[in-house]
Amino acid sequence: MTRRRAVFLDRDGVLVESGLRDGVPIPPPGVEQLRLLPGVIEAVDFFAQAGLVLVVVTNQPDVSRGILDLTELERMHRRLSDLLTLDAIYVCTHDDANGCPCRKPRPGMILQAAADLDLDLNHSVCVGDRWRDIDAAQRAGVHSVHIAWNDHEVLRTPADATFSSLYDAREAVIGLTLTDTRKRFAT
Repeated sequence: MTRRRAVFLDRDGVLVESGLRDGVPIPPPGVEQLRLLPGVIEAVDFFAQAGLVLVVVTNQPDVSRGILDLTELERMHRRLSDLLTLDAIYVCTHDDANGCPCRKPRPGMILQAAADLDLDLNHSVCVGDRWRDIDAAQRAGVHSVHIAWNDHEVLRTPADATFSSLYDAREAVIGLTLTDTRKRFAT
């Protein structure tokens, strides 16, 4: 069986609206405030029609911080799954102090999804709006696309491509899944 190509999608700032507090993105506090960004449905449908596996990989530390109830987070993800054609959602609810291997910039969620869903990391892409997403992509050996909506965000490692929205990144994401990352990371 051939391993499948995937798009790993960050949630806040890529799929749904994210606010800013002191230059730092903040997630929607509950399902009532969960709003898809313009063009997200069309972009996700485009990826699904191209045969890509669609996996959300999201840090949600507000759960461990006691700001967000786990039940509300689950409601938000059920709503997201109702709105979009997604194959899986992987969540890390820990904060940096917990040292969790799944919390981005660590690649744990990407690697776990690849093992669970038989994904070809060499022909997959991670799309995110934060340096953590781009670093996690590089550590997992997948291509990266940065969604640059937040002028305050400074990447620590360069992304393969940068766009203002997931919709604008559609063609580039497909193109990157056709390029083997082993060629890019070869020394």
